[in-house]
Amino acid sequence: MRSRLMAVLACAFTVLFLTAAPQAGHARANPLADAFAEAAAAHDVPRDLLVALAYAETRLDDHDGEPSASGGYGVMHLVSNPTNHSLERAAELTGLPVEKLRGDTAANIMGGAAVLRAHADELGLDEAARKDPGRWYTAVARYGGASDPRVARLYADAVFELLGLGIDAAGVTVAPQEVTVDRGEYADVEDLNAPKARVLSADYPPAAWVAAHSSNYTASSRPSSYAIDRVIIHVTQGSYAGTISWFQNPSANVSAHYVIRSSDGAVTQMVREKDVAWHAGNWNYNTRSIGIEHEGWVDNPSWFTDAMYRASAALTRHICDKYGIPKDRTHIIGHNQVPGATHTDPGPNWDWNRFMEYVTGNGGTPTWQVTVDNATAGKFTASENWGTSTWSSQRYGADYRFATPVLASDPAWFRATIPSAGEYRIEVYYPSDPGYNSSTPYIIATSSGNRTVYVDQRSGGGTWRSLGTFSLNAGDQNVVAVSRWTSGTGYVIADAVRITRY
Repeated sequence: MRSRLMAVLACAFTVLFLTAAPQAGHARANPLADAFAEAAAAHDVPRDLLVALAYAETRLDDHDGEPSASGGYGVMHLVSNPTNHSLERAAELTGLPVEKLRGDTAANIMGGAAVLRAHADELGLDEAARKDPGRWYTAVARYGGASDPRVARLYADAVFELLGLGIDAAGVTVAPQEVTVDRGEYADVEDLNAPKARVLSADYPPAAWVAAHSSNYTASSRPSSYAIDRVIIHVTQGSYAGTISWFQNPSANVSAHYVIRSSDGAVTQMVREKDVAWHAGNWNYNTRSIGIEHEGWVDNPSWFTDAMYRASAALTRHICDKYGIPKDRTHIIGHNQVPGATHTDPGPNWDWNRFMEYVTGNGGTPTWQVTVDNATAGKFTASENWGTSTWSSQRYGADYRFATPVLASDPAWFRATIPSAGEYRIEVYYPSDPGYNSSTPYIIATSSGNRTVYVDQRSGGGTWRSLGTFSLNAGDQNVVAVSRWTSGTGYVIADAVRITRY
């Protein structure tokens, strides 16, 4: 058995990485898709279920080997913390070094599959049962590592919901499918997704109530003990269920008052507003603020959905009205704005203009907007190294530009006349393809210097995608560039840019 597994692993890690050209009929290799197929076959795990679990955890993003807030690594979120050792267990099961499981995507997926299969074996799933994804429900719930059965069910439900919806990300697809789940030991557990069944928040009735562990916050009697005059916006660096589970973990030493889900804006309260959550990294700011966590990762804007923005804005508006907090950016701040903060959340992908418009009730109506296409006369420049293509139907307008990555910027610039200095939302439009670049650099010429945002153009194309909100100077100027200088493989694409002020 050991030699067979090692042979499979050797095969899994000799995948050939190919770069695809934007031409019809050209075969494309996808190492990520291959890694899921190899791992599923090696451990007799349903491939689509494995992808859904990874997507629920990380959107198939390895975050360059950086850990989540709870110490999870890679697309499979293999965890190493005082109470969850799935990373170490994966190393034991596969014989792969911990370092490789952390940083190598194929190894990480293989490790995740091994851990999931181990849970199935502990549950006694035989070969016939393993072919039915619905029989894996309890194994998936255990993979999440939650100590609270309600949160374990929440985690598993999110994974199986994705199976029903289907997935198309980073060149990996899962077709929508009907799965009849066998919840087993979780069948009678409280469903945190069911409004009539869940315990509701006493402070904010639209929210569910799931208490953080008492060792992760300070009991108090605010606003009598401390005045509340700030709302602090956070990003979880992890999944919704995973964050709730982490705040319940006595070893976490961290919490926030509220957590908001990406997909639908569902809200869970974990610390009463009268109590002091440990979220700001600054005791003074902890005592005077309400902390709101948002599911996702700062480097991936796909987590920041309109449903999340609206739910968070409604909650923030409620808090501000309740405590007399001005609805402005002096009193509604990011974690990165806390004095002495070492965190960067919510990061450049958080759309402050949009969020604040929702908070103040203005509905997000733009006061000025311009779209610059690669064919807009006098507003786009690129060297002869940039080709023109009409191959993808996801393009904006008649065509788009493409170039190979090199160790030189050679940027394609989008130019605009900015009416006045201020904050502007920058969005980009591009066709996506599994063979395009995984780390395309977009350079924004802000009033304080150039900022670079990296976009995975293998997925998420055919629609406007926000790079974030940036301070721009007034005048006719180059505003956004697509650079060729990237370590990613595959063509970088320059198609269209939209600049908006609210």
